[in-house]
Amino acid sequence: MPARRARLLSAPLAFAAVSAVLAAGARCGGGGYDPLATAAARAGDAGNPEASIPPMCYATTASGANGCWTCHTIGIGPNTLADHELQRETTFSDAARKNPWTNLLEDLSAAAARTSDAEILEYIREDNYAPLREALAARRDYPGYVPDLDLGAGLDEEGFARDGSGFRAVRYKPFPGSFWPTNGSAGDVFLRLPAAFREDASGAPSREVYKLNLALLEAAIASPSPLAREGAAGPADAAAGREVEPVSELLAGVDLDGDGALEPAVTRIVRLPARYAGGAAGIPVRAWLYPRGAELLHSVRYLDPDRPALLAARMKELRHARKVDEPDDWAIARAYEREAEEKDEGQPPFHPGGPEVGLRNAFGWQIQAFIEDEQGRLRLQTAEEHRACMGCHGAVGVTVDHTFSLARKVPGAAGWRHQDLRGMPDVPQAGHAEPEVLTYLRRARGADDYRGNAEMLARFFPGGALDEAEVRRGAPGGDRDLAYLVAPSRERALLLDKAYRALVRAQRFEAGRDVALGPATGILRVVEGESTGLGEAQRVYLDGRVHLAW
Repeated sequence: MPARRARLLSAPLAFAAVSAVLAAGARCGGGGYDPLATAAARAGDAGNPEASIPPMCYATTASGANGCWTCHTIGIGPNTLADHELQRETTFSDAARKNPWTNLLEDLSAAAARTSDAEILEYIREDNYAPLREALAARRDYPGYVPDLDLGAGLDEEGFARDGSGFRAVRYKPFPGSFWPTNGSAGDVFLRLPAAFREDASGAPSREVYKLNLALLEAAIASPSPLAREGAAGPADAAAGREVEPVSELLAGVDLDGDGALEPAVTRIVRLPARYAGGAAGIPVRAWLYPRGAELLHSVRYLDPDRPALLAARMKELRHARKVDEPDDWAIARAYEREAEEKDEGQPPFHPGGPEVGLRNAFGWQIQAFIEDEQGRLRLQTAEEHRACMGCHGAVGVTVDHTFSLARKVPGAAGWRHQDLRGMPDVPQAGHAEPEVLTYLRRARGADDYRGNAEMLARFFPGGALDEAEVRRGAPGGDRDLAYLVAPSRERALLLDKAYRALVRAQRFEAGRDVALGPATGILRVVEGESTGLGEAQRVYLDGRVHLAW
């Protein structure tokens, strides 16, 4: 057995030792709700070693339809993964050539029809997050992430959690394609930096210092090009840089906006300091990299058509990522080299860890997630279900430090609040002249990778031809917004909710967690051959960026 395959099998087995303790304690929990039981019961079941390959990678590219460009591109900055050749060739292992995501091949319309609108609305408006918090907070034998954001306490006017947890809401533009609400789910993101970033130099809590450090991180992550550094020769380009909420240059001790003076409130950063401020003054600011201890909390939710932002109370999934290590540039480059070597050897991806603490990628991120059980309660994901998270957070060229949301944040103060697509324009990707949604629809020739979203096809492809003028209404200067472009109708939202609930009842997430209204026709059952045909059709694009041109 290859050494890496042996390690792959060892992680679930290591969890088995812990799971016996977890399960024993869980049986004493109130109401029999044990968020850890499913993962414990499946400890030792290796499952699909290639679960990190997402369903979108099995989309057909017939007639030059290319949704692959959004993820597979040239790589920028420390993320040196140039994987654009995956647009041309499918380099799957033999084990991965048979599509495991068979839920997308099933017609769930009949199952959805058995659920009434009233029933699904009642279901999605129930809170399954607070019970998870309560169940895990009572456990002293569980070493993983216990959700400590009190959503019931709400957010203040600046997007900070009122519970004092340090989380702050991030309003961002969803990644194109499968992550648009019209294709099944709404989501939100919260960011937290370690305590030192929230304190002044004396160790006292300081919101102004925290806002400054968040602004520095925003400028470091979300700027499409590296910003000038503190002490750089010559004046900074005042037209460049990143718009931020008002922050103090006096606290930073650096002329952030490049105007030659230190001011109490500036709203543009064109020059990054060498280090963060306050209690984090010893921590370097690194372009396109998060500092150690940064956390992202992301919920995937049902669609509530009667809520303006579409975010239902019920969560499909809760995902937590923490930067537990901050590798230097050499270690990052070596991690990419190892990944390429192991792929050449035909070894499946390996991620150390287990469900009880999450899996870790080679770049310092530890990721742990929860998903619904058959009764709709959030449970810890199994080892195999966790592996499904890892492909997009460690193995695609488009990401910034293997994340998506902060790089796509709405600039400045408007981006520090709960997710809401209303009023958000369809801006282009960095380096593009055309709006992002329009570019995606042109290249993918549909509104999802499988070209199965009938509602979007009817709206924007009347007669089979893309109505570009209608799509441009959501772009800057148009009379509509992003919500107009990518939000589903009430009818479609409820059908998607009902179809997903059928998956929840079946608990077959090893076969996928995406739904199609009617079996997807633009997805392969088996990948045959290497060429996608996109190279021959001259439909390969090297300009995919997670960054946006706001």
